[in-house]
Amino acid sequence: MNTAAANLTTYQRIKRRTFEIMEGEVPDKYSHFVEIFIALLVVANVVGIILESVPEIHEAFMYEFHAFDVFSVAVFSVEFILRVWSYSEKYLHSGGTAWQGRKEYVFSFYGIIDFVSTVPFYLQLLFPGADLRVLRMFRLMRIFKLSRYNSAFEDMVAAVKAERDSFSSAVFLLFISCLLFSSLIYIIEGHEQPDVFPSIPAAMHWFVITIIAGWGNVDPVTFVGTVLVILTQILSIALAAILTGVVATAYTAQVERRQALYEMEVRSVLSDGVVTEEEQAQLKIMQAKLGMSDEQVEAIKHQMQEEKHISEANKQSK
Repeated sequence: MNTAAANLTTYQRIKRRTFEIMEGEVPDKYSHFVEIFIALLVVANVVGIILESVPEIHEAFMYEFHAFDVFSVAVFSVEFILRVWSYSEKYLHSGGTAWQGRKEYVFSFYGIIDFVSTVPFYLQLLFPGADLRVLRMFRLMRIFKLSRYNSAFEDMVAAVKAERDSFSSAVFLLFISCLLFSSLIYIIEGHEQPDVFPSIPAAMHWFVITIIAGWGNVDPVTFVGTVLVILTQILSIALAAILTGVVATAYTAQVERRQALYEMEVRSVLSDGVVTEEEQAQLKIMQAKLGMSDEQVEAIKHQMQEEKHISEANKQSK
């Protein structure tokens, strides 16, 4: 135990340990248990919400659904409180303040999801006679809690951010196309089908449906209108291909960047030729945070071993 840890009070050690378990800072059996338990509870909640929407099942197991919801809200509420309480430790040892860490969590994506997933239950207690069916559907947002334990969602968001210029260009092209094609279909088909295309906004609605579904639920009655519909469908395929290509390329780059970060860390650890237990633990934590599989880690280690053998062979040949 280092000097800083030895100087901590019992309260501070408990809070630090809570933070390590809740955030997986130390990949031990306790953090793994919390991760698996929360993940299974989230999956069970989503399945329960889906089954509860079936009237026959809801009437047959009404009390069971309510009891399970109370249990889930209690667990998620305790989880939220523990995270807010322990997040003060995130920057405390690097010169930051307790409020800095707590503010980061509360206003983060996961903090908002944790809060919103429990609010409907408490609103029902405060306003028992109100119709809160829409708010109750916010319980489905609990599924996003699973993304905390999987980096795929974060990689996708990071990929979109990295290619925001390409996305903005595609969205601008979509806007221009919507304005142009909607105006043309209104001019061409508006007189023939005034009930379908009474205005340009109505034609824009047709364009959006055509882009999303491939067919706007409207059959043109003129030859030019038919050609325009075909061009719109071709445009929808082209835009889908562009956006898919941008996302796929950005996501691949994000995964490669993640592997490069881990490889840099491994090279830094091996630079002195000695790997301590603390460095091994740090690599394990980084592997968990980056969401890398054991196979990926082994491939990196194998590559580095081959590089080392080649380097030694070159030295011997000289």
